[in-house]
Amino acid sequence: MVVLVTGANGQLGQAIQSVVEHYPSINFIFCGSSDLDITNLNNCEAVFQKHQPDFCINTAAYTAVDKAESEPQKTFDVNANGPENLAIVSKKHNVVLVHVSTDFVFDAYFSEGIAYYDREQRLPLKSNLGLQETDVPFPSGIYGLTKLQGEQAIEAVWEKHFIIRTSWVYSQFGSNFLKTMLRLASERTSLSVVSDQIGTPTYAVDLAEVLLKIVTSKTKTFGIYNFSNEGQCSWYDFAHEIFLQKDITIDLQAISTKLYPTPAKRPAYSVLDKSKIKATFGVHINDWKTSLNNCLKHY
Repeated sequence: MVVLVTGANGQLGQAIQSVVEHYPSINFIFCGSSDLDITNLNNCEAVFQKHQPDFCINTAAYTAVDKAESEPQKTFDVNANGPENLAIVSKKHNVVLVHVSTDFVFDAYFSEGIAYYDREQRLPLKSNLGLQETDVPFPSGIYGLTKLQGEQAIEAVWEKHFIIRTSWVYSQFGSNFLKTMLRLASERTSLSVVSDQIGTPTYAVDLAEVLLKIVTSKTKTFGIYNFSNEGQCSWYDFAHEIFLQKDITIDLQAISTKLYPTPAKRPAYSVLDKSKIKATFGVHINDWKTSLNNCLKHY
């Protein structure tokens, strides 16, 4: 089996590379942006023609959420046109496309123990386990909008696809919240982190294993699936647990989002209900604190 992975030099691409020895029967082709420009349809066709993959895992994305607000066209090219190009060549070559998406397609809100679809708190979520795959997307920024457009482009072009929505991805690879917290803790004696955005951290290596479980499962139940680690927390809680597990002493302050303005609005609530992926693929999902501990063994 040949599995082509885009975005090989990104955080998730590196996480997939870190577990390849668990899958000796798979011939992996890892493509960075210099090997495969997903915004160029002819380049996509040439790479697929050369390697003849059975699966394509698309981890390539424009993920600079704030910068996206000032670079909408570039963000659209990578996050919307790119997946559409991959869907076109996947259909032509009968390749199953596994595409990674985001909690940013939603803009849900959490208030007094109840999660709502929107900030006006007009309609509570259907599931008390979080956002479901069938919930209507409601992106608030350029990044979330273009990721949703990428999903919709794939759905319109090619039925053989798995779209995996995930959240708060971190690892020992790339740039992420965990690395930022560890760096700042080495530079400062105090730190303020927002406590009113609720979600679930996702260890990129756990996500990589799930993507490969999907690839090796022979399951034809195509569509959208949610994946993150289990549990929920705020960014403040996440930072607190990082410092606790690393035995780092720092003055950590909880602040509201209003005190930390950013160009792009963050989802106030993005806990994902993972019932569907667990039922379909039989995956065991670690609690976020357990996976954080696994990750921190690399530090």
